[in-house]
Amino acid sequence: MNGAAPSAGAQGAPRRIRVLVVEDSPVIQQLLSHVIGSDPRLEVAGIASSGEQALRMIEREAPDVVSLDIRLPGIDGFEVTSRIMRQTPLPIVVVASDVRDLDIPMRALQAGALAVVEKPGSMARADYQTVAHHLCTQLVIMSQVKVIRHRITARPARPANASPAGSSPAPSLPAEAVTADGQLRRFRALGLVASTGGPAALSRILRELPAGFPLPVFVVQHMGAPFMAGFANWLGTVSALPVRLGEQGTTPRPGTVYVAPGDRHMQVENATIRLSDAPMVCGQRPSGEVLFQSMARGYGATGIGVLLTGMGEDGARGLAEMHRTGAYTIAEHASTAVIHSMPGTAVRLGGAVEELPLDRVAARLLQLTSDDKMAS
Repeated sequence: MNGAAPSAGAQGAPRRIRVLVVEDSPVIQQLLSHVIGSDPRLEVAGIASSGEQALRMIEREAPDVVSLDIRLPGIDGFEVTSRIMRQTPLPIVVVASDVRDLDIPMRALQAGALAVVEKPGSMARADYQTVAHHLCTQLVIMSQVKVIRHRITARPARPANASPAGSSPAPSLPAEAVTADGQLRRFRALGLVASTGGPAALSRILRELPAGFPLPVFVVQHMGAPFMAGFANWLGTVSALPVRLGEQGTTPRPGTVYVAPGDRHMQVENATIRLSDAPMVCGQRPSGEVLFQSMARGYGATGIGVLLTGMGEDGARGLAEMHRTGAYTIAEHASTAVIHSMPGTAVRLGGAVEELPLDRVAARLLQLTSDDKMAS
């Protein structure tokens, strides 16, 4: 993902992005202030030691982005996120020190935070520069996201006959899902790809898929490598399906979710999961492009690809390649995508059979994989 440059100031120089640091440890406050202040793109707008103080400072300091520690005295990071998004929506980056416990950071992402990154912790650690650079880059990128208080669900650009979550699926499907004799096509695998805003979108979909879902599910989510194991574990707590990290040589099983591990591409070849540390694709590893291209080769018209919210173009050409092989492809509609760049690019490339708001995706997947194979 590449961040947009800050807008130019009155004299033509780029205006620094103002960061509100929410952190209760004085030592970490100093460290984060040093990290952010050392980046020419950023400046510290203020430091809050509690969630209550952060909420007051947001009104006064008008930051562009919030760096949020999740474990705070008083109200925790989840509640802070929820209140910010209700009252004065701002891009929020969760800065987590414990990469093994993602329950609260994931809840914050569900509440509207845009990203979770690792806290630098100490200048003595060997990878300090890498972690610090990643934090600053994420703050820059997320500061460009236009967050809103409420999203309005609009009709898809293409007709979508699925009903909203919680109601009965619509009786008809686009022609691409139906065979010449009026039966639904048989599908063998589902791929889901997401970036910014993805954890909340993925959890929404997986929560609505029942135990015994008849397809293996492959997931690529752009997230820092240290968080991926915890992310997979967290998804397992919100889904009725077992969730695990993809492992080299595994034969995918129906009704199981396989999450691409940190910093490894995941693809499916000869009905087997293959992992690779090949170069990044679209600036990402794991890359949705790699997954979708392998599904196009391995599953052809029996694959389903879903491209969700995200910045950049990762997965768009892979989804288009799946579409060309006859697969059923869905792009998240702009009315619900936190960032519509990835799915929007797929639509422009002609890679989506249909666009759907997030709350209709699971219903469509259940239609496509229904045991009742006669289309109405």
